[in-house]
Amino acid sequence: MKLILSLVNSGGSRLGKLTEVGRHAEISMETPCCLLYTRCGLPPHLTHDVKNTLKRLPPVTQLTLPTLAESQDAVDGSPGGIGNFIGDTDTLHYLSLHDPGVQIASGYNDKSSVSIWVSAGRMKLQVEKYMSIQKSFKPDWYNALYDGDTPPGCSRKRVQKSINRTLTFLDKCLQIHEESDDLKNSKLFGVLVGGDLHEDRLYCTREIAKRPVAGFVLDGFQRSMMQEEARWKLMSQIVKELPEEKPRLVNGIGRPDDIINAVEAGIDIFDSSFPYEVTERGCAFAFVFKKREGLDLESKDDKDDSDDCKQSTFESFMGSVPFDSKSTEACEKTEFEINLREQRYFDDFKPLIELCECYACQNHTRAYINHLLRTKELLGPLLLMLHNFHHYFEFFHELRESIRNGSLDTLKSLIKENQS
Repeated sequence: MKLILSLVNSGGSRLGKLTEVGRHAEISMETPCCLLYTRCGLPPHLTHDVKNTLKRLPPVTQLTLPTLAESQDAVDGSPGGIGNFIGDTDTLHYLSLHDPGVQIASGYNDKSSVSIWVSAGRMKLQVEKYMSIQKSFKPDWYNALYDGDTPPGCSRKRVQKSINRTLTFLDKCLQIHEESDDLKNSKLFGVLVGGDLHEDRLYCTREIAKRPVAGFVLDGFQRSMMQEEARWKLMSQIVKELPEEKPRLVNGIGRPDDIINAVEAGIDIFDSSFPYEVTERGCAFAFVFKKREGLDLESKDDKDDSDDCKQSTFESFMGSVPFDSKSTEACEKTEFEINLREQRYFDDFKPLIELCECYACQNHTRAYINHLLRTKELLGPLLLMLHNFHHYFEFFHELRESIRNGSLDTLKSLIKENQS
């Protein structure tokens, strides 16, 4: 795996290309970028055929272990690993330990194992079991087993346990990885933990940077995990300790304003679970990231939710996850979206966004999607998912262009205008 940097700005943002990853060495991806979020190997609500109609589709698919771990026996022995099993052999695959669209339940890890939640309930993963899954799945890259259970307010003792366990898990994973023929085409990322404690975070970062990992995952920087100002200050300090030639991925940061802040701190790769969260609450992205005439967005007053609409969306959303641990943060509508469940869209025959080129906006109206959501038709979430992915991927394209053209501050101002 190589990260070839073409531009590094004084502010910290950087433009690059990730190449020579896994079994498809010819596939490359420009950074900053996002991964294609999936559950059970498919983007939520979409089939393979529908997924492939999306423009600017990321070349790397994020596979979430909690939705696939129970399939190990079925995948084991397949020459193509997880790619053959899910019918997706044309993209790169990144297998993450946790699902970024689901908040991790606290208090279930111990010194020898990490817990995930599958359809049958809790699954405890020791290093040997975890690495056996990697050998069966043969992902192009994956992160080492880690203990990131450091909720806000936890003791320093708990944070230090998290770091020590993570380093122990990483060393064992690296040993098995290096000795395995099944993983010779896979790359392993180390995960940086340590809660919101500055000294402990830096210690963990420096220790993992010494190991022969292909890249780094920054864990625990979600809005619910630490205060806003502390997040970016700590992230910037951590990134300075990392080698420039290795990619940095961050978990659980999806809002466009947060993405820009993280890019300015030096982050390269993000997940795309945020469009799924927006879809699950019956909302559509409607934020501006480029100046265009005729773009029809809602006023601030039009974006306000009613309490009953929020409640019904929350209940629908909570029922869609395998474990009842979704963060309430993710269930609250943001300034970057409109809620299509609201009564005002009952007879609104405009597209979700004027001039949007996605299938939903080109062929359907807000009124029709409002009807689909109210009658609980499966087509409703499908159309919203198509629109939200399309809008999100276009935003990342514009983000890269703004770094290339030196106009990141302009993009940042546009995103802030959505919040005013």
